[in-house]
Amino acid sequence: MNESNSSSIKTIFTDFKEITKAGLALSVVFSSIAGYLLGVDELGADQIKVLLMLAIGGYCMVGASNAYNQIIEKDLDVLMDRTKNRPIPSGRMSTRTAFWIAATLTLIGIVILYMINPKSAMFGAISIFLYTSVYTPLKTKTPLSVFVGAFPGAIPFMLGWVAATDEFGIEAGTLFLIQFFWQFPHFWAIGWFLYDDYKKGGFFMLPTGNKDKATAMQIILYTLWLVVASILPTFGYTGQLYLTTVSTVIVLLLGVWMLFYAMRLYQLRTDKAAKNLMLVSVTYISLLQLVYILDKFLR
Repeated sequence: MNESNSSSIKTIFTDFKEITKAGLALSVVFSSIAGYLLGVDELGADQIKVLLMLAIGGYCMVGASNAYNQIIEKDLDVLMDRTKNRPIPSGRMSTRTAFWIAATLTLIGIVILYMINPKSAMFGAISIFLYTSVYTPLKTKTPLSVFVGAFPGAIPFMLGWVAATDEFGIEAGTLFLIQFFWQFPHFWAIGWFLYDDYKKGGFFMLPTGNKDKATAMQIILYTLWLVVASILPTFGYTGQLYLTTVSTVIVLLLGVWMLFYAMRLYQLRTDKAAKNLMLVSVTYISLLQLVYILDKFLR
């Protein structure tokens, strides 16, 4: 293979990663895997096979949503510094190519999830629909877009449980609730430190529309709701989803850690404080899911 072909393949691979937002997609897949591990009774060969299917199907669904999003927002992405070099606005990929990638990923994702069970495919399809047809158009209309976007954003953790059990009950609902409340401090923190860039594209991401005390207070309130939701399994009302006392203390400490950074944002109201909260929120949700998994398999 000559150098030109090698460079071309590398460019195609890089553009595919960017059009599907590989980093974000993998973090979403991690949430689905965490939910799956919480739902299975054992981890044998059959369960590992389903786990791989969930990871591939989940990536396809998230990648498709991100590709559709970039097609819809192509004229706005070119206005913002953080998005102007994406494949479509930069001219490296045509809208038509992006659409075929999105459509192919949608089909593959739904088929794979359906092979796991029909409920998984249904929730995957709902997630794509809400993200592309409701959340994306609302981003330029109202700050309520974050509320709408929290629904598809909260599905992956729950989806893992549904893939493992073929049931949607109090357990799956609790996992959904945790990731639902997590969306708000996470995305409002992003909306805060990228406020000027979002403004260029006409996006309304903060609840009050401004980087003010009212927005910071809402971030604190939703962080508190997140902490409450995260310890619900402790009290024995969430079916097969349960946390031991030791794990509850760890989850509470993680919540206090995130709440501290939310309060710092309220005090300082700086872009740096918002970025710190965003980074903490990403670490928080990953550690919380690991604590839940370890609690199940080590108790």
